[in-house]
Amino acid sequence: MIIIQAAGQALAAAFDMLWEVLWPLALGFILSAIVQTLVSRKAVVRALGSDSPRSLAAATVLGAASSSCSYAAVAIARSLFRKGATFPAAIVFEFASTNLVFELGLILLILLGWSFVGAEFAGGLLMIVIMALLFRWTLRPALVAQARREAEQGRHGRMEGHGEMDMSVTEGPFLRRLLSRRGLTAISHYFWMDVTSVWTDIGLGLLIAGALAAWVPTSFWQGFFLTGHPVLSQVWGPLIGPVISLLSFVCSVGNVPLAAVLWNGGISFGGVIAFIFADLIILPILNIYRKYYGRRMALYLLAVSYAAMAVAGFTIGLLFQVLGLVPLHHPVVALTSAPTLNYTSVLNVIFLVIMALLGWRFLRTDGLAMLRMMERPAVTSAGAESHQHHEQH
Repeated sequence: MIIIQAAGQALAAAFDMLWEVLWPLALGFILSAIVQTLVSRKAVVRALGSDSPRSLAAATVLGAASSSCSYAAVAIARSLFRKGATFPAAIVFEFASTNLVFELGLILLILLGWSFVGAEFAGGLLMIVIMALLFRWTLRPALVAQARREAEQGRHGRMEGHGEMDMSVTEGPFLRRLLSRRGLTAISHYFWMDVTSVWTDIGLGLLIAGALAAWVPTSFWQGFFLTGHPVLSQVWGPLIGPVISLLSFVCSVGNVPLAAVLWNGGISFGGVIAFIFADLIILPILNIYRKYYGRRMALYLLAVSYAAMAVAGFTIGLLFQVLGLVPLHHPVVALTSAPTLNYTSVLNVIFLVIMALLGWRFLRTDGLAMLRMMERPAVTSAGAESHQHHEQH
């Protein structure tokens, strides 16, 4: 009976969080789908052909406008690298894809508030600058050449089809492209492709967050995060945050509910930010790095990424503290309140209807066949483009 009650509490907490973040998730995925529909992958490759500050800035902007799925971002980065993008530009694009996207900011806003949104985006930009500098100082041409040889082997990771697909509509004025039959179809396909890419991580993140919120006492977290030592906790948080993320197996926006639980437990502000950054060094993705680029590059990416995340998290935490922008620790509303008839519920219903309409369009236009292509290791550009030009009914 006690076990059933504890499981019920964890599931209830997970559902409460899902209900709080449902509409911002849907809105973020819709905006991302629109951008992916209007910006071609070929244009992205052309913009990432060097390691200049301009090219890396373009990689940041284009990454922020793309898919938020960590596995898809890794697959797209390899695809861009194989097609001519430089390695630093491809990795910067990848990190921007998961740390600077619309849906991440919206979920952070709903669960944790404006301070975390500002810190995430400011810290994300700082982390990318740090990574770019570390690449410039430490990345050797021989290691890049070896990584390119490994990348050309085409070893299977996850979401390779996602990385190769380009369903963009680039001919004509903005609104005509957006509202055309091809445009609406591409939006529905990108939307459901992104949703199905991350639903496992979102679900896992909510379940783990619900279990931790229901089962782990606050006193444990306070001891673990050294809340009784204010100075030490500011350093410890950014150092341990990425390690917790690495071991959680949860990536993309799925780790935001976990971040809310950690903040609830007393981790430092900078620790939360570093934890959220670390979705691209979880163990499954490190294994994909090994398959894509070889063992040496995988270890190099782990070291550089961890250093950039920890330093950026600590720096942003310190800066926001000096500016008086760090909020007080308090129970996260989504962890303590059940759904009620309010603006959140109304928006959730509206976006569920929009999702259903996109789902209808998706199913009517061979969307399920497209999903099967996503996980194939060698989807050709021609095959992806044939999807784009498929005659819709």
